[in-house]
Amino acid sequence: MREVPPLPEPEPVDPTAAPGLSRKVDETFGPDGALAGSLPSFEARDGQREMAISIAEAFEEGGVLLAEAGTGTGKTLAYLVPAILSQHRVLVSTGTKQLQDQIYYKDLPALREALRIAFTATYMKGRSNYLCLHRFDEYKSGATLLPTGSEAFLDTIAEWARETDTGDRSEIEDLPDDLPFWGDISATSDNCIGSDCPQHQECFITRMRQRAAESDLVIVNHHLLCADAAVRQSAYGEVIPSCVHAVIDEAHQLEDVATQYFGVSVSTRRLERVVGDGRRSVEQDLAPEPPGAPRGTDTDNQQTIQAALDRVEQRSTRFFAAVTQHLPTADRTRLNPTLLAPVSEAGLTLASTLRGLEAAIQLAPELTEDLRAIAKRSAELADQLDFVLAASDDDYVYFLERRGRGLFLRASPVDVSTIIRELLLERMETTVLTSATLAVNGSFDYQRSRLGIRDAMEVCLPSEFDFASQTVLYLPSEMPEPREAGFTTAATNEIHRLLETTAGRAFVLFTSYANLREVHQQLAILTRFPLLVQGTAPRSVLLRDFRTTPHAVLLATSSFWQGVDVAGDTLSCVIIDKLPFAAPSDPITAARLEAITRHGGSPFDEYQVPLAILTLLQGLGRLIRHRQDRGVLSILDPRVNTKDYGRRFLDALPPSPVVQNVEAVSRFLDEAGVD
Repeated sequence: MREVPPLPEPEPVDPTAAPGLSRKVDETFGPDGALAGSLPSFEARDGQREMAISIAEAFEEGGVLLAEAGTGTGKTLAYLVPAILSQHRVLVSTGTKQLQDQIYYKDLPALREALRIAFTATYMKGRSNYLCLHRFDEYKSGATLLPTGSEAFLDTIAEWARETDTGDRSEIEDLPDDLPFWGDISATSDNCIGSDCPQHQECFITRMRQRAAESDLVIVNHHLLCADAAVRQSAYGEVIPSCVHAVIDEAHQLEDVATQYFGVSVSTRRLERVVGDGRRSVEQDLAPEPPGAPRGTDTDNQQTIQAALDRVEQRSTRFFAAVTQHLPTADRTRLNPTLLAPVSEAGLTLASTLRGLEAAIQLAPELTEDLRAIAKRSAELADQLDFVLAASDDDYVYFLERRGRGLFLRASPVDVSTIIRELLLERMETTVLTSATLAVNGSFDYQRSRLGIRDAMEVCLPSEFDFASQTVLYLPSEMPEPREAGFTTAATNEIHRLLETTAGRAFVLFTSYANLREVHQQLAILTRFPLLVQGTAPRSVLLRDFRTTPHAVLLATSSFWQGVDVAGDTLSCVIIDKLPFAAPSDPITAARLEAITRHGGSPFDEYQVPLAILTLLQGLGRLIRHRQDRGVLSILDPRVNTKDYGRRFLDALPPSPVVQNVEAVSRFLDEAGVD
């Protein structure tokens, strides 16, 4: 298989290329600068200006900068302006699609107008968001039995494919997220045949990569950043061009995303796609001779490969049936050789059968690139299945994940610090890692340890908001410990009292679905306010309904703790049920704790508490997003007051006045003018 040629390595930073960058940035953010004169909504903020200058200096000097910028700092403009003025290609990676959209569709057009500088930018999503023209043509020609309700979408995609410039599926309104056949026609790396593809020049990934290679700014998210770096290890399929500088926003999410992408996964869906893609390739590339013609080699090859595909399908079914029968039914189960023993024989047989499929394809005298790709995928799956079933490398954690009807056998690195340093940080002349929650009690030691950062510049900028006047922190005085039987009922009663005081308009954030369900059952009987519950509708729908439903209350778990922005009195209260310690039963968390212990550390002090503090700050940060916002923060967990480590949480919180009765909350709301 021919490899996509790598783009040139980034050129060394030349300080003379952008003389006085930090001075230019300082002037731009000054009272007489371009932003004040051109952006109607711009307001001078000392923290924003200091952050922008720090980033400009980092771009001039090279290295790593850790920059915490509290809410209200305006950190997005603080890094975009130096990036634009730097005269080098800069990669910007975000943790969420919402921030990607904001940067590309809102911030960059505004800055282009304000700075009056011509610059180009490319918005890059993960490969699975884009249509593969080659696979789509093959799919159309072989699509005889489509899933029920999918026929109309095939026609819609065909019409759109003739007109689109990007191939981005989000351009098609009402295309279901779970469209059954999208995975068969998307441009994922495992089925890409690169420059050997007959439609390589028209390929949407090729064109996106070319645009990015010619752009000043490249806007990605952490999932693509890590997926691309993981693919780059095999020198095939990367799409992000070389950049001189990188800004990684929402950097507190980077470790978990990297853990996901730098491991291996063997799933029911991957096996199904190998078999389905293989059958389509055999039917189209090794067509049998017409009736009456002499039997030929193509017919023999077709039958041999089809038989091998049938065996893979059968043995895959047997293996995953054994997994379902013999392994625990929890959503995520840590695996070890003893637990895997009842399914190992079926798994090793499947791995051997996958290698048999590879061999059968290689025997064909004339291979198409599509069949070569199937052979390569089969061999990779076999190797990865062997690796997971052995479960013998202490640097990895092995686990089974059940998601919907899918089964995933995964192996993830326990410690990604070296991977992040070598594959992400050291590839750039400068890397800026920023977030509203990076430091723990003023120290970046936790992030340095988790992200493999050795030498780094640091800047820690407080929030621009006046929490002493904008918020009150309610810590109820009579709450049982979370492990006690009466906690759920007591928490429900406190939530009910707070909702009556704030007239609903609240996020109630839970550390688990189990806690959410228990409180919801009781609260639904008590409250008069409309309850929106995570899991009953898509995230975007719940947020829309919250914004448009008077006095609504949202009950949610982890995905609503960050990346959500609701301005004004629509959200007047954020309630946290428990301190958000990562569940020690989670396979990845458990493995990380064990690794710290093996190295003589204290996993509770070095990992669990710092991570919980950052998570708590993210959750509470949903409340105050603008200077005009007012509201109530509440933590129902009494451990912030009763445990020694509770002081670390309280010291990390915004400087809000603390009250312990609902009457004081009511007085604050009255004085703050919250209706």
